[in-house]
Amino acid sequence: MNTLAYWLPIVWATLAAFAIFVYVCLDGFDLGIGILFLGEHRKDHRDVMVNTIAPVWDGNETWMIFGGATLYGVFPVAYGTILPALYLPILFMLLALILRGVAFEFRVKASGVFGTTFWDRSFCLGSLVASIMQGVILGELIMGIKVENNVFVGSAWDWLAPFPLFCGFAVAVGYTLLGATWLVWRTETDLKAVMQRLSAPLGLAMLVLIAIVSVWTPYLHATYMHRWTDFPEIIWVAPVPVAVIVLAALFFLSLRKATTRLTPFLCALGWFFLCFSGLGINVWPYIVPPTVTIWSASSPPESQLFLLAGASILLPIITAYTIYSYWVFRGTVTADHHYH
Repeated sequence: MNTLAYWLPIVWATLAAFAIFVYVCLDGFDLGIGILFLGEHRKDHRDVMVNTIAPVWDGNETWMIFGGATLYGVFPVAYGTILPALYLPILFMLLALILRGVAFEFRVKASGVFGTTFWDRSFCLGSLVASIMQGVILGELIMGIKVENNVFVGSAWDWLAPFPLFCGFAVAVGYTLLGATWLVWRTETDLKAVMQRLSAPLGLAMLVLIAIVSVWTPYLHATYMHRWTDFPEIIWVAPVPVAVIVLAALFFLSLRKATTRLTPFLCALGWFFLCFSGLGINVWPYIVPPTVTIWSASSPPESQLFLLAGASILLPIITAYTIYSYWVFRGTVTADHHYH
């Protein structure tokens, strides 16, 4: 149990989980802002919404790249089984992110037929599709990928199932909530008031979706059910729903205050963290549920050590510049002054 072959996959699984969660937190709210374009008809409001993320959104995908590189370099068996199962949703997600990125840059300068309205709609569509596909990918992983002898044996269309599609919808709603609460924090006057009113029904929808997924997940595999019903495994799971309820009370109480700023956003992030923690408790130690563990999927210890040396340098740098960029652009945003 004390060998490198045992502990290195645990270290890398922790780093990969950290990178994915940071990506969800950082890119979640800016994808949510794109989805919120669906209901925002005022151009000045849309401009302010975009300005809140303009200085930082480019760097958010760095964490996704780190997670993908970890999967490729450290868990090649998982990479070789997950990618064939999820080629289509991953492709749709990447195309949506490309469309979203192009729209983000073109909306300011565009005119004529392909004017601001066209690119705003493209930005919204790209954000919505990318969010749904990320939820579908998550749902398919939780539901389980068909693997025999470490080889994917299912269909490229297995993800078109009720649970992954429902997870896609749930993630899109969750990202929209993150976007709305981010704007409560980062904007002022009437736009802040609009997002504050919108956050309450979005928060309620998020709670309902969390409850449905929490009830649905244990019935997918016997392993998941044991985590929720058997002792002592249930000790690890039981605090999660309690914490969700506590955060819900704080969330709705904070929204009732006209002066509220950061609290709703932190509560929404807290819900994502609790969902992510519950997911980790359910699937551990599998990286491709319900058959491939982090140890059976990992590369040789020598490769992991070599990559860990590089990660020990890169991760602090990425973390530092991420924190610094958000600190520099920490002020509220208005139509006239952007940051102050």
